[in-house]
Amino acid sequence: METELTPLKGLIIIKPKVFGDQRGFFLETYSQERYQQAGIATNFVQANHSRSKRGVLRGLHFQTAPGQPKLVYCVRGSIWDVAVDIRQGSPTFGQYFGQELSDTNHYQVYLPIGFAHGFCVSSIEADFVYWVGSTYDPETETGIAYDDPEIGVKWPLPKNELIVSDRDRQNPKLKDYPLDKVKWPS
Repeated sequence: METELTPLKGLIIIKPKVFGDQRGFFLETYSQERYQQAGIATNFVQANHSRSKRGVLRGLHFQTAPGQPKLVYCVRGSIWDVAVDIRQGSPTFGQYFGQELSDTNHYQVYLPIGFAHGFCVSSIEADFVYWVGSTYDPETETGIAYDDPEIGVKWPLPKNELIVSDRDRQNPKLKDYPLDKVKWPS
């Protein structure tokens, strides 16, 4: 596998080696040893799978303490995946990084604690998998506005084509979120 560092410290793109021929392909989606060598030492404790149709936008979500590191990838279709640095004091605080994840490029994104995450489906339908480093706790789930103009995420579809949950439409802008009350592990 290859890894690519992004402009946001700690956010890593993983490009697995794909072995393909006329029958199809094979790839290793995770190897604890290889990922640790790449600087990803998370002990993943839960894996999730979602299916969404074109235009569905989920995000921008994160978990407060203890936080939740994630390894994400798209196994069917394509999505535009976004991570926003919400670590106060970070030189890239409030900045985002976007990457297409698809069943043809097989890229993965590793998000350490301190990033809000979201994605938008750009294919007819997409299956999205994410491994997480802490068990889901609805009490710690929260989010920031997917359309916060100060972050300025460029989603792949026009706003009138986006399908966003009522909950995600009500998320506050980053400047209005009380991040000073969030204690990320060090």
